[in-house]
Amino acid sequence: MNTQQKVCIIGAGSSGIAACKVFQEYGIPFDCYEKGSQIGGNWRYENDNGVSSAYRSLHINTSRDVMAYSDFPMPDDYPMFPHHSQIIRYFDSYVDHFGFRDKIQFNTSVIDVKPEADGSYTVTTDKGNTENYSWVMVANGHHWNPRYPDPPFKGQFNGETMHVHYYKTPDVLENKNVLIIGFGNSAVDVACEAARLHTGNVFLSTRSGAYVVPNYIMGIPFDTLATPSLSKMPIWFQRAILNFSLWLARGPQEAYGVPKPKRKILSEHPTLSQDFLNLAGRGKVKVKPNVQELAGDEVVFEDGSREKIDIIIYATGYKVTFPFLSADHFKPLKVEETNDIQLYRRVLHPDYPGLFFLGLVQPLGAIMPLAEVQAIYAAKLISGEVSLPSKEAMQKDIEDTRQKVAKRYKKSVRHTLQVDFFPYKESVEREMRKYATGKKVQKFKVNKPMPA
Repeated sequence: MNTQQKVCIIGAGSSGIAACKVFQEYGIPFDCYEKGSQIGGNWRYENDNGVSSAYRSLHINTSRDVMAYSDFPMPDDYPMFPHHSQIIRYFDSYVDHFGFRDKIQFNTSVIDVKPEADGSYTVTTDKGNTENYSWVMVANGHHWNPRYPDPPFKGQFNGETMHVHYYKTPDVLENKNVLIIGFGNSAVDVACEAARLHTGNVFLSTRSGAYVVPNYIMGIPFDTLATPSLSKMPIWFQRAILNFSLWLARGPQEAYGVPKPKRKILSEHPTLSQDFLNLAGRGKVKVKPNVQELAGDEVVFEDGSREKIDIIIYATGYKVTFPFLSADHFKPLKVEETNDIQLYRRVLHPDYPGLFFLGLVQPLGAIMPLAEVQAIYAAKLISGEVSLPSKEAMQKDIEDTRQKVAKRYKKSVRHTLQVDFFPYKESVEREMRKYATGKKVQKFKVNKPMPA
């Protein structure tokens, strides 16, 4: 088979463009296929790729300096938590500054990836084109295929329902009693938007609650308090510091009518919002336990209370989905129901060493810098600067990581991809040092970032 010594990158979202930039820098030939007509993926509002979950009011929840790529800072005139329109301008500037837009094939979906006996991959697009690649980089994102409660709530609901994935503007909530199912970032954003309309009652239903973390503490972005040094401290110490910081920032969240979870902090992904507790404290959002039953125009909750509801918004997460990796070829990678994909360093499966996954993590922090270091790791493996350990060693490491996550986090599809930002980043960097081959690759010169 005539195998191209070339990489196929699937997706030109925030992770895919990081891979493009890194591979260009390393002089590694690649093709990038993007379903939509523009870059940006989930961050492009009303993206014509049809799978963006961005809503009109969306802002980032990690501060601009934490989210930015390592060698391309966000402009100084950006607010600390920019709007999605500013993030897209930043991504467009990144692509154009480093000059690889012409290597992205827009309006082109990858519909099939087939592993070959020689270790290569045959890639088929919806245009009918078939190419053979030595490596494939999966960067199609994991916040686009809506997940609903399973099993569904018993009973029948007469009102409207929608998943938060399809929510765009608050006009659909006007003059309605709104129930949001879930307690993640999108759930509280929608709850706050509904509350500010002042046209109906707003409820948020949660099975287990969440710790609500503000964006700022004493005028400082809260996420900048996380440092490499703090991440090396024992978990009990990190919890003590975070609990004290939250007490300073907003006191006990129960004071706002928001129950505190029974689990210890840092045993789940936190929910970030500067506004939610204030609106809850004013009675504009009421927190309810899990739904017990749908009863026509009403919803019954597990505490026995019932409320008249006009619309239910399911903010119940997403399925990790790779529509181009068929079960016929990649049986261990079919993970839609469990979201449980176990990868070495969260990047590759031991059975498919030429198949890389990018940005498939849920960090306490931003994904973009982690996707960037993952792309560098992949580039070093491809160029020969770094080697892989034995398959047995990779499998053992995967199992050790799985057990650590299971011990710390509640068993949930929400936590299967969970990583701590600095420890994970440092683990990948340590991996590159440990398995360095001594081979040096002459990297291509690329544009250096202009002053922010």
